[in-house]
Amino acid sequence: MKNKLVLAYSGGLDTSYCVRFFSKEKGMEVHAVIANNGGFNAAEIADMKERALFLGATTFTEVDITQEFYDKCIRFMLYGNMKRMDTYPLSVSSERMFQALAIARYAIENGIDHVAHGSTGAGNDQVRFDLIFKALIPGVSIHTPIRDQKLTRQYEINYLNEAGLEWDSEKSIYSINKGIWGTSIGGKETLTSQQPLPDHAYPSQPLKSDPEKIEIEFEQGEPVAINGKKYDSPTALIKELNVIGASYAIGRDIHVGDTIIGIKGRVAFEAPAALMLIDAHTLLEKHVLTKHQIFWKKQLSEWYGMMLHEGNYLEPTMRWIENLLVESQANVNGKVFLTLHPYRYTLDGIDSRDDLMATKAGVYGEENSAWSATEAKGFIHMLSVPLQNYYQLHKEKMPL
Repeated sequence: MKNKLVLAYSGGLDTSYCVRFFSKEKGMEVHAVIANNGGFNAAEIADMKERALFLGATTFTEVDITQEFYDKCIRFMLYGNMKRMDTYPLSVSSERMFQALAIARYAIENGIDHVAHGSTGAGNDQVRFDLIFKALIPGVSIHTPIRDQKLTRQYEINYLNEAGLEWDSEKSIYSINKGIWGTSIGGKETLTSQQPLPDHAYPSQPLKSDPEKIEIEFEQGEPVAINGKKYDSPTALIKELNVIGASYAIGRDIHVGDTIIGIKGRVAFEAPAALMLIDAHTLLEKHVLTKHQIFWKKQLSEWYGMMLHEGNYLEPTMRWIENLLVESQANVNGKVFLTLHPYRYTLDGIDSRDDLMATKAGVYGEENSAWSATEAKGFIHMLSVPLQNYYQLHKEKMPL
C-alpha cells in the first residue's frame, strides 16, 4: 500500500490540483473520496467523479456522512444555540471533523497508509484534518501539497489547464464550501476589513418578496415539523428549510473571528436553515428553561463551540457536554412562529405545553397571585441589605 493514497476530495480547485499532482508527478494510486455532508446532489457528484477520473484518480468514492454529521454534531450545536462570535453557525468548521473521520475510516478499511487534503498553510482546515489523522491513524503519512508548495490559485489554474481540464478562472474567484448546515464563501472582499461580498457571489438570490409565515415544531429540542408537516428525519427537514429560506435569500452574513493559528479571519456565509433553527430554538428555550439552566448551558455551549471550531472534536470532555445538552432538552417542546421577508425573518412567538409564562404565579407587569405587596417589599428590602452595608462603609464610592 506504499503507493496508494486517499485524498479528501471536494471537486474544487485545490483538491483537483492534488489529484493530478499525486497521480502524474508522484506516480501514486489516488483514491479520491468525497465525504458528502448534504451539500451535493447527484448531478454534482457525477461531475466531480468525471473530473477526478479525468485528472488521474484510480477510484472515486462518495461517502454520505449527512446523518452521522447530524447525529454526532449538528443536533448538539442546535441544542447549544451555537454561533461563533454570536454570528456564524460553525457550518464548515464543524463538518470538517466528519470529513476527516470519513477519510481516516477509508484509509483503515482499505489498508492505505497515505492520506492527503487540499488545505493551505494559512487557514483552519489544515489543523482540523491533521488533528483527526494524527490522533486516529498516527502511522499514516499526511500529504498537503497546497500548504507545502505555497501555491497560488492562479498557478493551480494554469496547471490544470495544461492538463487539459480548461478550468474556468471566473469560477475560482470565490472559494465556496457547501454543506447541509450552510455555505461559506471566501473571496477578495473577505480579505479586507471593509468590503462586503457582492450580491451575485452568494449562492441564493431572492425569488419571493411577499412576507410568508411559517411554524417550526420541536420535540425535545429537535426540529420535527414545518407548518404541521412531519419529516422522516431532521436532515430532511433541514434540507427543506434551506430551500424555503433560500427563496428569500435568508441567512447571509459575514463572520469575523480568531483563527486557530492566531490571526483574524473573515468569511461570508449563507445558512438559512441553521440560523432560523438556532434562533427559533433559542426563543423556545427562553420560554421553557429556567434562568440558571439557560446561563450554565450557554457557558458550556460556548466552550463546546470553540473546541469544535478549533478542531478538538475528539477531546473526551466534549462527550460529557453532549450528554448534558441532551438532558437539557427534555422540556424544549413546542412550535415557533416566524415571518419570512427578503434577506431576513422575524420571530413572532411560540406555543408550548412547557411554557413557563403559563404558570399561575403572575403576569409580568400586570398582576401577581403568588405573593402579596408586603412580601414584595420584604423581598426588595432583603436584596438591598448587602448594598446598604457596602455603601455605609464606602460612602466615597456612591455614584451620586
